[in-house]
Amino acid sequence: MNSRTTTTMRAVSPRAWGAPDVLVPVEVDRPEPGLTEILVKVHAAGVNPVDWKTRAAGEFGTWGDTPILGYDVSGTVEAVGPGVTLFEPGDEVFGMPRFPEQAGGYAEYVTAPARRFARKPENIDHVGAAALPLAALTAWQGLVETAGLRSGQRVLIHAAAGGVGHLAVQIAKARGAYVIGTARADKHDFLRSLGADELIDYTATDFAAAVRDVDVVLDGVGGAYGDRSLPVLRRGGHLVTLPDPGGLPDPDRARELGIHTGWTVVEPDRHGMLEIARLVTEGSLRPEIAATLPLVQAAKAHELGERGRTQGKIVLTVAE
Repeated sequence: MNSRTTTTMRAVSPRAWGAPDVLVPVEVDRPEPGLTEILVKVHAAGVNPVDWKTRAAGEFGTWGDTPILGYDVSGTVEAVGPGVTLFEPGDEVFGMPRFPEQAGGYAEYVTAPARRFARKPENIDHVGAAALPLAALTAWQGLVETAGLRSGQRVLIHAAAGGVGHLAVQIAKARGAYVIGTARADKHDFLRSLGADELIDYTATDFAAAVRDVDVVLDGVGGAYGDRSLPVLRRGGHLVTLPDPGGLPDPDRARELGIHTGWTVVEPDRHGMLEIARLVTEGSLRPEIAATLPLVQAAKAHELGERGRTQGKIVLTVAE
């Protein structure tokens, strides 16, 4: 990998679907931007649960001949394709391009439609920016666009200290909501620093017995949490399920209680990225970085993530 040319780039790819050690360094052709696309030199790439779930079984997404994981990227525009007017070479951008198709964030360069990106806020570095797109868009789309969260409403966020959860806490507070979170006791001080109003240690207290009259539940856990969350919601409330549709509660019971339920999958969204950038610029949103590792240690990053004990996001540094 030391005799590279300008037409190739470094990346990390699974040589097969399986355990973290299937992730290996590779050298592949550098992509070129097509119509309305930009070529981004990647400085940092976020690591998300969808990455290690895909790596384990290859069941999510559409993959190229050399599969390259990674959806969150932050970097510098290297070149622009025909028809691009939003950016020019040298601009710093961040985004979640192409999801759920292959974006190829675990690489030195990515190409994608220009409108899948936003300008990186000046008050955050590339590592912080790479931690945001997928998780922050998930929280924004679930809370704001799906549930219509408004000022004065009460929201319960499960897994509040996780990658999506800790950003959801801040987005909800920025909307003027009263925020309740479930997390282990050792994460409570961290969540209070982000603005959480009330916290429940799910290892010691049953949230379903401790919480009532909630307008929105953002369920980042799944499984039985969907059914268990119904009693805490007001009639007309929203239960937004993130991990998989298997965590949705019984629809007849939800209908009887007058509760809106649904499984939400994040989508690339320039409007949402601009809102996220605005919140970062205003100081209302900041990512917590659990660990930063070089690209070649992507396997170690996956091992850390799969333990399920990280606080915030794991990020890979890419640019030399």
